[in-house]
Amino acid sequence: MRSIDAPKQGVPRILVIRGQKVILDQDLARIYEVTTTALNQAVRRNSRRFPDRFLLHLVRQELRALISQNVISKVGRGGATKPPMAFTEHGALMVASILNSDRAISMSIYVIEAFIRQREELATNAVILKRLAEIDRSLMMHDEALQELYHKLLPLLQSGPAPKQRAIGFGL
Repeated sequence: MRSIDAPKQGVPRILVIRGQKVILDQDLARIYEVTTTALNQAVRRNSRRFPDRFLLHLVRQELRALISQNVISKVGRGGATKPPMAFTEHGALMVASILNSDRAISMSIYVIEAFIRQREELATNAVILKRLAEIDRSLMMHDEALQELYHKLLPLLQSGPAPKQRAIGFGL
């Protein structure tokens, strides 16, 4: 497990746990401007929306590593009494869809609009690629015609016209 972001106070960190980039519930709650408790309650109420590829349930060893890295506080020192939830990218987006904060709602709308823009750009790219393929086919046809003409003219270019010979004798 490692941290991708520099550990600054108050800045959400992206961690790598089990080879996946995740964000902890406390950091996600800060982003969506809700309490960690409210976020976790919403996730528990909507547990069917969070398959294992969206939400990692941490084991003791991973929890100890988080405590030793000062990512979370020790239990009994103001720390959480339960292990934090770790959300993958898709899980973090799913959380936005179940929370009722203004920030979470605006993030959900932002993500949907981003996908719409991406789809429009892909459609535009598809049209451009189709047109380029048509141009390429057209150039290939012209290229073949030019090559055929070249091959027909090549013998004429190589031998050239025969030089005129002077007639021997008395010219009539």
